[in-house]
Amino acid sequence: MEKEKYADAFLEKRIAKYDEWLGKGRISYASKVIPVSESLTTKQWVLPTEQALEILGKAKSVAVQNCECRTHYQRCNNPLEVCFLLNDVGDKLVIKGKARHVDLKEAAKILQNANQSGLVHLSLYMPDHEIFALCSCCPCCCHDLQIVRRFDRKDIMVHSEYVAVTGFEDCIHCGECVERCVFGARVFQDEKMAYNNESCVGCGLCVTVCPVGATSMVLRGRE
Repeated sequence: MEKEKYADAFLEKRIAKYDEWLGKGRISYASKVIPVSESLTTKQWVLPTEQALEILGKAKSVAVQNCECRTHYQRCNNPLEVCFLLNDVGDKLVIKGKARHVDLKEAAKILQNANQSGLVHLSLYMPDHEIFALCSCCPCCCHDLQIVRRFDRKDIMVHSEYVAVTGFEDCIHCGECVERCVFGARVFQDEKMAYNNESCVGCGLCVTVCPVGATSMVLRGRE
């Protein structure tokens, strides 16, 4: 992708950083999709590492700050205070007055509000692969979602271990999930919803908005 096609200094800086780290083998990817907790039913195969509250609960400390991307672009009215920072990274920003510590109860409310707003949970990684942040992202502002969607840089983002499955015998083709899907896996064709599971990254947002429960999440490979 030629640099002039980016035409966005904010994104260009991120892309250059990711390409440097990827080229040196310091990271395998920049972010990973974490499904919203409301989309995962209580089954034995639900992975603890794929649940946002489990990730936050294992941290020594959790802080939250305003989303850098939404603060920069200001393209939507989605919640701002959604970026969780773990352990030393969060502690340092709290000391600087740029974040505040939260307990799991408040973190759960923040995550629930993010789901209601249709935001995608992304876990972020340091060059040494340690999870240091978990943010709830919108496609119009998030740097990673913009880079993936606008420049087809799917190599920087890893999907979750889950994929959505829709029972078309129950689907009423209302279109709620089509509007909810950030990654274009669901579209309307001849007034009916069509679903391409290969484009599904496993965020779970379609599950939580389906009025008839026609869609659920399963481990990839169990479709």
